[in-house]
Amino acid sequence: MKKQAVAAGFVLFSFMLPTKASAASFDQLYVFGDSLSDTGNIYNATAKTYPASPPNFEGRFSDGPLWVDYLGDQLGLKPTLLTTIASTPPTQGINFAFGGAGSGLGNAVVPNPNLPGVLKQVLGFAGTLKANNQTADSNALYTLWGGANDFFFLNPKDSSTPINNISLALNTLVGVGAKNILVFNLPDLGQLPAAKINDRNPTTLSKSTNEFNLGLAKTVSALSQNPNLNIFSVDTYSLFNQASALGFTNVTESCLSRLDICNPGNNKFLVWDGFHPTTAAHQVIADAALAAIEAKSVPEPAINLGILALGAFGAVGVLKRQQKRSALVSAGRVVDAQ
Repeated sequence: MKKQAVAAGFVLFSFMLPTKASAASFDQLYVFGDSLSDTGNIYNATAKTYPASPPNFEGRFSDGPLWVDYLGDQLGLKPTLLTTIASTPPTQGINFAFGGAGSGLGNAVVPNPNLPGVLKQVLGFAGTLKANNQTADSNALYTLWGGANDFFFLNPKDSSTPINNISLALNTLVGVGAKNILVFNLPDLGQLPAAKINDRNPTTLSKSTNEFNLGLAKTVSALSQNPNLNIFSVDTYSLFNQASALGFTNVTESCLSRLDICNPGNNKFLVWDGFHPTTAAHQVIADAALAAIEAKSVPEPAINLGILALGAFGAVGVLKRQQKRSALVSAGRVVDAQ
């Protein structure tokens, strides 16, 4: 089955689907990433001092549950935190994500050699499997989201390093037997409130975001040509660009910068602290992730698919006339090419 990436990123067409994977069929959930996916690892590793909670919610970098919490509830799976495995043996998967993780081996924010970057999380997981002559659970869902910390805290102009790191992480997961992989691109980092403080250059961050998303799209497109893999893609670039159409009334300021109107856990802000989505935005991301999975589980008539145009991961943007559900489905699905 042939698949291809077109123009700005993840524009693919669909008439046939590869091996199907139903959301209900996953038996475990493995999470790799940074603060966007960390439900408490960095909090535990820093003696519950980072991130400060409150105002952050239970060790998460947000005002409430993250997308992985919401998606886990939808899938009926709750991965065990890597930092609690000794006391809570995993039965439904593991969350390896650490806040501050760079795309490579180390942490871009906290100077601690024991805190793994995204690639190191995946390499550690793969190394353990190989050491025990095992392969990855083919019925599990594996999620990968990283790269933003490289641009904010390491080198805002270097997109090749995070592209290479995340691409290697994806290929490593495939190499040890992962069959179902959920991968996220980056929102426009230059549009986040944090891009406008501490002498950061929003134009550079936006340019690097586009380069990263294009590079990631090429890797995902190549992997998607394997009919034995289910690569589910979530276009957070387009979701953030369409935030107003999805019901968010403040997309330019962080919730914490407007405590006069910010209502943690129940607000219409897109961004919580300058860098991270609010829990309301995480809910939308989780909905898009589930839509991506369901789009491959249940084929839609080709006449309804058309051409997806989804930012740097999918094409140029979701049409304003789309309602919330169609925007989520569009942002979350990869469609096969004839």
